Amino acid sequence: MRTRKKLSLFTAGFLTLLTGAALAPAAAVAAVGPTVTTLPFTHPSDVVSAGSRVFVSGGPDSKQIAVTDAVGTVTGSIDGLDGPTKLQLSTDRRTLYVTLRSAGKIAAFDTGSLRRTATWNVGEGTCPSSLAYTGRYVWFGYGCEDGKGNIGRIDLLRGPTLVTKGLADTDFYYPPLLASAVRNTRVLLAGERSLSPSVAIAYAIGVDGKLTRTSETTWENSGSNGADLALDPAGATAFKASGSPYHVQSFPVENMAKTGTAYETGSYPSAVDVSRDGTRVAGGVFAWYDPDVFVFNLDGTVVTQFELGGTDHTLTPGALAWSPDGSLLYALSDGGYPYTTPAQLHVLPVPAA
Repeated sequence: MRTRKKLSLFTAGFLTLLTGAALAPAAAVAAVGPTVTTLPFTHPSDVVSAGSRVFVSGGPDSKQIAVTDAVGTVTGSIDGLDGPTKLQLSTDRRTLYVTLRSAGKIAAFDTGSLRRTATWNVGEGTCPSSLAYTGRYVWFGYGCEDGKGNIGRIDLLRGPTLVTKGLADTDFYYPPLLASAVRNTRVLLAGERSLSPSVAIAYAIGVDGKLTRTSETTWENSGSNGADLALDPAGATAFKASGSPYHVQSFPVENMAKTGTAYETGSYPSAVDVSRDGTRVAGGVFAWYDPDVFVFNLDGTVVTQFELGGTDHTLTPGALAWSPDGSLLYALSDGGYPYTTPAQLHVLPVPAA
């Protein structure tokens, strides 16, 4: 066992906010330091924050989504699910969408009552594995067979609701990674996972839901072993975490053949997420002996970094999520194959700007 690296200290300004006369939101006040919650499963998949509630999917071998409060205390669960994997919140954070990979379905839940509000059957043998939300449409990446990955959508305004598949202009080797923008419903980002190179494609979403390719990364700048994608709130900048190069890379969506700012994380980037206000970028890596999670300003300067647990626990790929106000970052860790150690939820306080 190695000694954990000392976690970054808060700035004086952040401490002042916590102790000043005007109280900060309860979640920010309570989380004076990083906290760790042991989860009721071993192979988690994803985490999202609706503000007062955080949702953690148990993964392909689980039947459960764990529900915690903003500081990581388990308060409930959503049970009886068939392999809950990827999670996606609506823009107003009132609806949680989840892929039920082994059942070939996608379900929706009310984030307040935790009641299931809808279930869509996207097809036996489809293995839905990723999600994105653009207001009218819920997009999903699917494909059980190698070389048969593609993109589908659920039209939330159709009655009865319509599910359409085969919308991408190319097949992906695996179910594609997807990302959407909080304030732009006209752009969808898709990318190959695990391959070398792992090309990412920007699509424009037409008024009829048609996808039109607008730009893509090249053989030279795509990187290898794609693990996660993100878009800034305006949908103008794409972010990509790949096993190589050893940094989170950004691209202008209008021309992804160009590269933008590099966010230096070190070896094997595996997760990326952008704060809701677009001012911070979080990047995570697979690391046994170095920090696992980094927070950057948009210009690439490091704000803080965190160690999740050394060789005992490493970051779950793609499992980073910001709180809506940007004061907290949520990260999942697990013990890796054969997944016998309980997974953990880490609540990481981020210094104010």
